[in-house]
Amino acid sequence: MKVVFLDTVHEILATRLASEGYKCVDATVVSREKCLEEINDAVGIVIRSRFTMNEEFLQFAPNLKFIARSGAGMENIDERYCKKREIDLFNAPEGNRNAVGEHALGMLLSLMRKMHTADREVRAGKWDREGNRGVELDGKTVGIIGFGNNGKAFAKKLQGFDVKLMAYDKYKKNFGDHFVMECTLNALLKNADVISFHIPQNQETIYMANDQFFNKIEKSVFLLNLSRGKIVETAALVKALKSGKVIGVGLDVLEYERTSFESFFEQELPEEFTYLLKSDAVLFTPHIGGWTQESYYKLSAVLADKILEKYAIEK
Repeated sequence: MKVVFLDTVHEILATRLASEGYKCVDATVVSREKCLEEINDAVGIVIRSRFTMNEEFLQFAPNLKFIARSGAGMENIDERYCKKREIDLFNAPEGNRNAVGEHALGMLLSLMRKMHTADREVRAGKWDREGNRGVELDGKTVGIIGFGNNGKAFAKKLQGFDVKLMAYDKYKKNFGDHFVMECTLNALLKNADVISFHIPQNQETIYMANDQFFNKIEKSVFLLNLSRGKIVETAALVKALKSGKVIGVGLDVLEYERTSFESFFEQELPEEFTYLLKSDAVLFTPHIGGWTQESYYKLSAVLADKILEKYAIEK
């Protein structure tokens, strides 16, 4: 029973699989051609985002039983093809949800209290208290779009603040409680002071935050995106910033991300992105919302649990 690791993940996954009788093969630094050879007799593949798991790739793995994605998003996997071949798909949103929740809160507080600009100015010898006067989170209405693992984690972090919390999820019902008010998208856009995205990327969600979305917002809002870059249309976001509909934005993900994040700035980037780079209303992080020392371990531990629950080798 062979499992091929196409991306680097925490060693606990290979250790636990090997202890149960699996042969774990490290293919993280070999060529695509060599990877295709390795998966020929594999029952499992472990990935992050190095290759797209489509028919063109997976046809070389005729014995494949499962794909384990270290992370939450599954957009680089052809789920329809995998379902046709009865290939199980495992992901691990439970592993990095706490990290995402903390990161979202950190970005929001930094934007509202202008910590990112104040730090830069002090380092440059500028002491501007009035220009960095912020606003408080207490008393605000926070709208969460997507109430899965990450959305719930962000809501949990907000429980220590005196905020009104609204949440919209197209695919869930009856999840509201004494702290979270379940609502429609229109109600959220009408009432929120903060809007935070925690949804997967699919055909229904790509460019969800477009001109029409921003035009429905009734207050000036802080916007957070810690889901996927293509959820927010950059051109529409720039218009919203210029008009004052958005007064601060935290972006952990970007519309223009490539499969290999490290090569992001090697591409020609559009004028709208240049505007964001120059704006003090924008706080960037390089897709690290779920990227902590703790989540690195937990992502692999969660995958090990899920794989071995279904595919334990009889001894």
